[in-house]
Amino acid sequence: MKEVTGNPLFPVFLQLNKLHVLLVGGGNVGLEKLTALLGNSPKATVTLVAREISTDVRSYVADYPAVRLRERAFEEADLDGVDLVVVASNNPQLNAHIRNECRKRHLLINVADKPDLCDFYLGSVVKKGNLKLGISTNGKSPTIAKRIKELLNDALPDEIDETLTYMSQLRDLLKGDFNDKVKALNAHTASLLASKEGI
Repeated sequence: MKEVTGNPLFPVFLQLNKLHVLLVGGGNVGLEKLTALLGNSPKATVTLVAREISTDVRSYVADYPAVRLRERAFEEADLDGVDLVVVASNNPQLNAHIRNECRKRHLLINVADKPDLCDFYLGSVVKKGNLKLGISTNGKSPTIAKRIKELLNDALPDEIDETLTYMSQLRDLLKGDFNDKVKALNAHTASLLASKEGI
């Protein structure tokens, strides 16, 4: 087997609007995770469980009817019927307990600031309409991931979404298999470039 070097993580984009997420933790880190989840998937169904839920969390979720707040200690039954678990607790024993229970149930889990307990990470995300880019440094440097996000946000024009819409419409009009469509799209793009160069 070939030795893997570099970042071995497999990138994936989840349709959170079709999944149920459990978030354990109602403080600043919980708010950070909630902001990441809902900022990318505003219609996500999230159940947040915490002994104390901050005023900031309560204010933030006011506009998200699919978020349910449970101000109490975590219970194993909270894992029933969920698809994904995010933990934003500073309690190592609780973190380990939830991780073990998730393992038993084959649930994927992210534990804030504890890479060894994570099945997945919440990376930096660049969003321009329908274009979404995920950035991962494999946990090596969140600061660099954030800087790359800023650079890409500045470099990508806001009109990129309009271009994506046009390309989607053009693709739908084309006949034939995938190879035929790629050739037609390439020809169309080449003709546009040629006409620009002739100006």
